[in-house]
Amino acid sequence: MTAVHEATGLDLARLLRPGDRIVIGQACGEPTTLVEALIEQGGGIGGLSAFIATSFSGLFTPASTARIRVASMGAIGTLRALAKEHRLQVIPCHVSQVGPMIEAGTLGCDIAFVQVSAATDAEGRHSFGLIGDHVRAAVTAARVVVAEVNDQVPFVHGELLDPGEIDHAVHVSRPPVEVPPAAIGPVDEAIARHASAYIEDGAVIQTGVGAVPDAVLRLLHDRRDLGVHSGMIGDGLVELVRAGVVTNARKPIDRGVSITGALIGTRSLYDACDRDPAIRLCATSYTHDAAVLARLDRLVTINSAVEVDLTGQVNAEQSGPAYLGGTGGQVDFVRAGARSPGGRALIALPATAKGGTISRITPALSGPVTTARSEVDVIVTEFGAAELKGRTLAERARRLIAVAHPDFREALERQARVIQTRGF
Repeated sequence: MTAVHEATGLDLARLLRPGDRIVIGQACGEPTTLVEALIEQGGGIGGLSAFIATSFSGLFTPASTARIRVASMGAIGTLRALAKEHRLQVIPCHVSQVGPMIEAGTLGCDIAFVQVSAATDAEGRHSFGLIGDHVRAAVTAARVVVAEVNDQVPFVHGELLDPGEIDHAVHVSRPPVEVPPAAIGPVDEAIARHASAYIEDGAVIQTGVGAVPDAVLRLLHDRRDLGVHSGMIGDGLVELVRAGVVTNARKPIDRGVSITGALIGTRSLYDACDRDPAIRLCATSYTHDAAVLARLDRLVTINSAVEVDLTGQVNAEQSGPAYLGGTGGQVDFVRAGARSPGGRALIALPATAKGGTISRITPALSGPVTTARSEVDVIVTEFGAAELKGRTLAERARRLIAVAHPDFREALERQARVIQTRGF
């Protein structure tokens, strides 16, 4: 029997035990009412820990989490503020590993906090609305499932929650978290021009959200029959669907349907996806699964990086002492795009950082290797595309220097001489 609670009178001490491990729906699927209650009451319960993969709500701050341990797979969104103050525990993993780790008990889940739509399908089930990824795994593993039932969350086909699976329901009506489109600048546009050249009619695309992916999508209005299979989609997809560019008509699987694990955007995106049978929200066991991705021809994946070294190693996580990103789904999609017949895997990044004072094409990484050089296909900057797959280390260095900022090429050439001389 599901217990129903009013948001104003929610007493977490009646639902949680000291030391409980909480897995929280992430990104725009974050149950903000439950998180607010956790921040206010969690310290009094004692010993609580929370895992949230990304957060854009701004609720998780060093002050608000002083008495709660917070872990994540990276410092994405507003979690970067926690990382900066050494208040975030980072678990290095691919996003596709989170669900299996919850299922195996490696990542503990005593309590699941999830946000869902109102129960509006014929069987009275709820949609997870804005996030698929590992919420199903959390619901299955948890001792207690607490659902924030929000009538402003869209009903998106795919992952559904039966009302009998909810132990405690908190009914609210509030706008879900939104992530406005990033401002697109000249550098983003230049990167997008080089990246979009790899996307042909009938291609299946995977992108993240941000200025470069949005700039790429803007350049695709002359394409035909594009498909989507992505860990996340943003507002940029809406215009391509309305323009008849995204049809998914040529996909060998999920024909006619855009597949995603998350909606990360604004109300425009949410309204467009509400009850649309051409959008399906799936768990990472489908969106990132190697066997599923292997069935997609002409898959073009676009991911980002903090820096790339002269051999092609990619760091998408850390710049020196600053933790900025995370492993995410990059490796899964780089492997899939690079191996897809007619497909490509693009890593896109500006050539410089910090106002042009630092080259992001670098002799050595300042942080961890997120994607190994053996997996990398194409590196794209505003100065061009360096195709690395199948190239020697010496040739890779030459190609990467050619897409570095001109101000740094001479120094990079000097630093690359050892590779050129010995061949590795």
